[in-house]
Amino acid sequence: MIPNILSIAGSDPSGGAGIQADLKAISASGGYAMAAITALTAQNTQGVRAVTLTDPEMVAAQVAAIRDDTRIDAVKIGMLGSAAIIEAVAEALSGLTAPVVLDPVMVAKGGDRLLAAEAVAALRDRLVPLATIITPNLPEAADLLGTEMATDRPGMEAQAQALLALGPQAVLLKGGHLDGPDSPDLLLTAEGAHWVEGQRHATRNTHGTGCTLSSALATHLGHDLPLPEAVARAKSYIAEAIARSGDLTVGSGHGPVHHFHAFFPEVS
Repeated sequence: MIPNILSIAGSDPSGGAGIQADLKAISASGGYAMAAITALTAQNTQGVRAVTLTDPEMVAAQVAAIRDDTRIDAVKIGMLGSAAIIEAVAEALSGLTAPVVLDPVMVAKGGDRLLAAEAVAALRDRLVPLATIITPNLPEAADLLGTEMATDRPGMEAQAQALLALGPQAVLLKGGHLDGPDSPDLLLTAEGAHWVEGQRHATRNTHGTGCTLSSALATHLGHDLPLPEAVARAKSYIAEAIARSGDLTVGSGHGPVHHFHAFFPEVS
């Protein structure tokens, strides 16, 4: 059975992040992709120029329309933008038993803020406890916890424990911001911690990596894979998508990853 995966996120017209990346990653991972759009952005590989948030009632209406007609096997939540949209999404998902992957999108790759500072508390209190797993990078984890960014593995372990205490079933804390040749992620559940190792690739093409990873993870959970296996597959997928990003020629800033690398011959 092909799982139906709902992404709730903002739009990126350059195609590298947001809803566009989610639809690609879900499809490449074997799911049927659906979307509820929370924001329109004017952005490219160089940065975000403008953001218009969707009316919270319209966000809720999109989710309700899907729930009224279609089985939802997993949900990925990305950019939300405001406390009002966070509240609307929390209400719209009430009673849903499908896995929920929350990617706490707060700041774009170029440094532009995508979640109002005053909305961080709403995200932490309303949606984090509803999540099957949250997938913050190190700056996002620090933002959620109101602390400094972790700079080593012991710091990541401490922050992952603090995030787990906020109520999600699991935490995947991404270590891509650490210094060094590796890019390790930490999966933490009530059963314990597991490091998911990865090699760092020397490339600027990292636009939308968080969106892509979380969408692939949601799809694998929609396939009913155990969490550790779903994480491992999603990590492998994003690693190869980054490694093959040089096959694309998109923009002059932080380029996108190659979501459909498995379906294209490698460019020599």
